[in-house]
Amino acid sequence: MDTPWEAGAVFARTRAAVRAGRTEQEAHVLSNALRADPQDRAPRRELALLLAASERWDEVLPLLRDELRTGADALAWAPDVLDSALEHSDFSLAERWASLFAQLRWGTSSDPAARSAVPLSVPKLRHDIDQMRYLQQLGLLGTEYSRVIGAYEAVHNRLAAKGPDTREPLDSDANRCIADTYNRLLHVRDSPRVARALSRRWDPVTVEEQYLGNAPGVVYVDDFLTDEALGELHRFCLESTVWFGNRYAHGRLGALMQDGFSSPLLMQIAEELRDALPRLIGTRYPLRQMWGFKCGPRVPADVTTHADFAAVNVNFWVTPDSSNADERSGGLVVHDVDAPLSWGFDTYNGRQDLIRPFLQRRRARRMTIPYRQNRAVIFNSDLFHASDAVHFQPGYEHLRINVTMLYGNREKETHHPLLSGPEAAAGRSAWRSAAFTRAKARR
Repeated sequence: MDTPWEAGAVFARTRAAVRAGRTEQEAHVLSNALRADPQDRAPRRELALLLAASERWDEVLPLLRDELRTGADALAWAPDVLDSALEHSDFSLAERWASLFAQLRWGTSSDPAARSAVPLSVPKLRHDIDQMRYLQQLGLLGTEYSRVIGAYEAVHNRLAAKGPDTREPLDSDANRCIADTYNRLLHVRDSPRVARALSRRWDPVTVEEQYLGNAPGVVYVDDFLTDEALGELHRFCLESTVWFGNRYAHGRLGALMQDGFSSPLLMQIAEELRDALPRLIGTRYPLRQMWGFKCGPRVPADVTTHADFAAVNVNFWVTPDSSNADERSGGLVVHDVDAPLSWGFDTYNGRQDLIRPFLQRRRARRMTIPYRQNRAVIFNSDLFHASDAVHFQPGYEHLRINVTMLYGNREKETHHPLLSGPEAAAGRSAWRSAAFTRAKARR
């Protein structure tokens, strides 16, 4: 029978053991417990976490693979460990744990049944074909992938003939020819930390003042990242085969932190944001999730209106402006009304039939922030928002890429609470202030 498991408590215990220099003693105790009762998963999990906290990563992966063999839900506890690392602002451990989790789920030796749970779709196949060709041009995939690309093309063309929204399971007879490579971490770019991630060409103090002083809490900045960080992040998004999420309308593809959208650079950006905005984010709101989205070349406006589960949302764009066919669009639409706390995730994140009438009843005002490369929009994550219409150039390198970092929980948001209720916050809208003029460079 399994020992009761609580990831937060175990995380705190292993961190304390490492700080006290008791790693070897604790590892010995846990190893003995595991040998005494191999069916008890708790010692194996705690040993894996202890070794991870000690950065003994080569010893962690075999333990996690053993855990996988115990059943289909054997890693259901792993996201809780990631949450605990983020709760304690242990960005390094969170990044490595997320990468390990992704490797187990999507790596070369991952379970084909788990990977086949993501169905085939026409946009996903098109993206993967174009990405493999792009990686071949860079010399990051060998010529043997020409045969793989040909198999993908055949499957793509067959599905596309049935309609652009056709979806099929991977494990059907007609699709097994691509099972070895579909939804796999074929290549993940190594994106290390840089000298500095956040640019000095914007003023964090001004951003905090404008966000905190004006309801509902929206501000944007240009020149968000340094040139080095921006270039490296863009290459990571183009090269890394981590775009597994294809359940989104209009061909959009998503990549979550625990599925491979994680790197030392991304964690550096998240960490520097926390430190740069101590009153807005700081230790009050830990990083909760991080993702990327690709879309294009065409997405209609007002099809993705939703709110998120966090307190503060940091959304920024990395694709060059030259890829945008309409400089007035492609950005973000933010409403000045937040989701009621009584609404559950499935409602405020996807029920357009409820969201749109609600916004009409509340006479919501909308702000449209046009797309610009290296522009970040920092806003109250509980506000309803949506991507604006997308009109980008065709071609793989022109896909619109946005990165989102979510901090804190919506129910703990204290900067601008209850905007949609009877106790709505007073004050002019932040987008009517001077906050949106770019601060002079500080060097």
